[in-house]
Amino acid sequence: MNTEQSAEPHCSPSNCPALTPGGNSLKKGALKRTPFSKFKKVHSNFKSPLQVTGTAKVSPEEEVAELERSREKLDTDIAQLEAEGYRVEELEHHIDMLHEYNDIKDIGQSLLGRIAALRGTTTRDLYSHFGLELED
Repeated sequence: MNTEQSAEPHCSPSNCPALTPGGNSLKKGALKRTPFSKFKKVHSNFKSPLQVTGTAKVSPEEEVAELERSREKLDTDIAQLEAEGYRVEELEHHIDMLHEYNDIKDIGQSLLGRIAALRGTTTRDLYSHFGLELED
């Protein structure tokens, strides 16, 4: 058993007050959350590093015309699919089934990841253990 006292000071609720954002518990000479900076605007609003350069202004009439062209193309595509024998209800059913499949696959991937972490191996190794193909 080590009976030596460590050189680090121990904190207790009575002698280590928490610093609050308002700075109410700061004692004289204590460090602030944002140290002194030679830059004047340390507390200024966030500015994104991505700057939008002069984007082309599109008039509302041009935007409406573009949307109408997109709608006509979509209507043409829908008519072509219907001519090939597809129905909107059938496509919606397939889309719903794909969403369900993807949800189940995500859960399976998550479980494989957890099992791999517990066993200290990779998910790739577990695929062969459970008889799965890597493309599954």
